[in-house]
Amino acid sequence: MVEINARGETSQPPGRGGWRFLRLGISAAAAIASALSLPGCAVGPDFVGPPTPENAGYTSGKFSPVTQSAAAAGGASQRLVSGRDVPGEWWRLFRSKQISALVAEAVENHPNIEAAEAALRQARETTESDVASFLPSATLSQSVSRTQMTTAQFGGLGQSSSSSGSSSSSSGSSSSSSGPVALIYTLHNSNAAVSFTPDVFGKTARTVEGDFAASEYQRYQLEATYLALTANVVTAAITDSSYAWQIKVTRELIAAYQKQLDILQKRFELGAVSAADVVSEKALVAQAQATLPPLEKARAQTRNQLMAYLGRFPNDDKGEAIDIEHLHLPRDLPLSLPSNLVRQRPDVLSAEAQLHQASANVGVATANMLPQLTLTANGGSQAANFAQLFWPQTSVYSLAAQLSGQAFDAGRLFHQREAKLAALQQAEAQYRATVINAFQNVANALQAIKHDAETLRSQVAAEKAAAESLNISQAQYDAGSTTYPTVLNAAQTLLNARLNRVQAQAARFSDTAALMQALGGGWWNRIDETPASLPKPTDLISTMPIAAAIRAEHEERTNAR
Repeated sequence: MVEINARGETSQPPGRGGWRFLRLGISAAAAIASALSLPGCAVGPDFVGPPTPENAGYTSGKFSPVTQSAAAAGGASQRLVSGRDVPGEWWRLFRSKQISALVAEAVENHPNIEAAEAALRQARETTESDVASFLPSATLSQSVSRTQMTTAQFGGLGQSSSSSGSSSSSSGSSSSSSGPVALIYTLHNSNAAVSFTPDVFGKTARTVEGDFAASEYQRYQLEATYLALTANVVTAAITDSSYAWQIKVTRELIAAYQKQLDILQKRFELGAVSAADVVSEKALVAQAQATLPPLEKARAQTRNQLMAYLGRFPNDDKGEAIDIEHLHLPRDLPLSLPSNLVRQRPDVLSAEAQLHQASANVGVATANMLPQLTLTANGGSQAANFAQLFWPQTSVYSLAAQLSGQAFDAGRLFHQREAKLAALQQAEAQYRATVINAFQNVANALQAIKHDAETLRSQVAAEKAAAESLNISQAQYDAGSTTYPTVLNAAQTLLNARLNRVQAQAARFSDTAALMQALGGGWWNRIDETPASLPKPTDLISTMPIAAAIRAEHEERTNAR
């Protein structure tokens, strides 16, 4: 048995000491850890991606891939090309440098993009943090303490003359030969502790699997944010141009009505027309003028919204605008196959990632119900002075293995697992709802493209007829063959027809943008992620076999899309 004297020295002869056993213990623990860390029994369901919906389509009957045309800007016929890929920068189909510049500024400046990248990086950093659980954790400590103790606690030992010698050798203090002896000593302690929890039932693996799914969710949320922002910028720019043209048309007609009012006023003064005709014309001018403020308000609000998309404040509006009269309406439009839509829509892929995470959470909850094995190893050195810390005979160590499990918890773990199963069922239902909504969006866009082309064709014809009707009515009134209210009705009809034609023109460009958004926006043909969304590299963790295996699985699934 090893004895410790008052100076903290041991009677063990010099030798290799406990560090040899500590190294052997650590090597054994590492071997066990390596064996138990290999992918093995991971409880819980193994996630399999949802199958592509069978017999899913965009229309219930025959649908013509070619739209009607009209003799107006934005009135060209469009053709839907089934199976054609969606371009990554689909807004360039309009051949507008101004639209491209607005989109580039929005992507560069809008805070939502930065927030989405930060959320993605957060999810990836969490994954890297949990991947570290596959490896043992080690802590190092160094301490020094000064302690005084008395021999009284040992039942009066040291109350002889030898105790005086011990006191003198340890601290130099004296004591009565009949009383206890005070011992004062310094203790240096250097220690290394290693702890490892083997992933016997796959709790760590399922946790990391869920983390990867959460990262995928944030990745597709970034794509959804990018898609929504670009589509909103394009739509807002088109809407702004539509309001600008409606305001222009209204002002031109107000000027024409005012000119006609001036003529009537002069003719009234000459007695050629009645006062009723003059008053009716004044009412027409007032009615037309009353339509201007709502249009100007709508345009101002649209401009404010556009500035917000660009990451600007309202007072930073520099007046950039597009002209729908000079926009190019794409002749050929891509139409993804129904079987590919679920692999293109960011919202569908986000819902699938949430489903995957819910599946992994069931595995974690299941593993929590099973025993947990923990291996620990501690080793170090204790000595009365720092120089002795490196002596073999001052080394100490301990090895331990602990198997623990819940004996009784009144059903807590069981119900936690049931809650995760219910969450998995909820995620499955939400995924199906998201898929249905995706097909609805595409179907709505297709119907809008078809019928808005017909609407523009009809509005162009209606405007032409209204202009002819006004000319005939005016000529008849000048000839005295009709009353002036007939002229007023024709003028009001022309105003409405022109406004409706402008709105129909804008709708055709907006429909194209809506279809591109409904098909996923071609994010797979561009790179939206920046270094700001990547985690800080950790070479040690990144080279772990288990982490590499999980990463490879996710990359293979991603590439398969």
